[in-house]
Amino acid sequence: MKFQQLDRDACERLLPGLADRLAAVPFDRLESPRSPAIALFRDHGGTNLLVPRAYGGIGASALEAVRVVRALASLAPSLAVATAMHHFSVGMLFSIGPLYAHNSTFRTAVLDVIAKNRSLIASGFAEGRSGRGILSPTAEAREAPGGYLVTGSKKPCSLSRSMDLLTASVALRADGGGTEMGLLVLPADRPGVSVHDFWSTFPLVAAESHEVRLDGVFVETEHVLRTPPNAAEKLDELNEAGVIWFQMIIAASYAGVAGALVDLVLRERRGSAADRARLCLLIDTAAFLVEGIARRIMDGDLGNDCAAASLFTRFSVQDVITRAVAQAVEMLGGMAYIASPKIAYLAAAAQAVVFHPPSRLSMSEAVDDYYAGKPLFFS
Repeated sequence: MKFQQLDRDACERLLPGLADRLAAVPFDRLESPRSPAIALFRDHGGTNLLVPRAYGGIGASALEAVRVVRALASLAPSLAVATAMHHFSVGMLFSIGPLYAHNSTFRTAVLDVIAKNRSLIASGFAEGRSGRGILSPTAEAREAPGGYLVTGSKKPCSLSRSMDLLTASVALRADGGGTEMGLLVLPADRPGVSVHDFWSTFPLVAAESHEVRLDGVFVETEHVLRTPPNAAEKLDELNEAGVIWFQMIIAASYAGVAGALVDLVLRERRGSAADRARLCLLIDTAAFLVEGIARRIMDGDLGNDCAAASLFTRFSVQDVITRAVAQAVEMLGGMAYIASPKIAYLAAAAQAVVFHPPSRLSMSEAVDDYYAGKPLFFS
């Protein structure tokens, strides 16, 4: 079997024609601020990859999803990184459905139209920033006649210029001063929603990771979901599920980027057979680690231990990527590096895996406590 063939086959089966369309676009254009990659992703139904079939989506399994993500990342790194939080948000929205079964408007106004409209969803969740869980509020909502006025900011926020919907956790403040957590689903074209340049470095610039600001944005009541009574345990489960999906998709994305460098080595037949085999084994090791988490998801083996495993998997994939990228660049050689900006770009983009939260350093004490027998606390 050819290198990464399983990934390519999964992508073609679930999103027919997308890989070929991306491959036909010059790489420097795919990775530019004017990249057509996100539009192509939407046109080929990529937005619906993880939308359940019951809602009109593709309903890909976790295993199929990580293979598709790796295939896309090897062709268009920014696209994979940009859509990682879309996939996370889709999973979150459809996971919380049972919590809000009483809110029929939520289904008809949001869930039932996502697949039909091929909506791109940006995420304003906290993403596990220091001291905060994935669902920790990043915006504040105050009651107003007929709904809420929402104020807040998220940076960086991928898909900021292409998003159709913005999801976020919000702190709902009552007149008496108390707060509770809610979940916001906001059409991106609302007055008061603005996008501001934030991403200043060249790798992954096409991911549209800029700042999204909400300045007194009016949101109808049905688009801000108040936490139901006695839902704390369920929200803890959702937070852990969010961690699992996020870490898995991110690890798959960057393994795909590193795989693109290895593919260049194979195409150019650089180094010895032993060197090339060692590189392929590194990338396959990263793939197998991620697929282990996907299979746990498919088995319903979620919870704190799986959330911990997903984080440790991402940390391990980081190490594998660092080794594979360094070896691939060395094998491609200095003249290829000078002649092809793509090599330097892929090498720089792959290293960004270490910047996604939570960082290894920030989790050191929590990991130490986990192996002492305590639940892993994400902060």
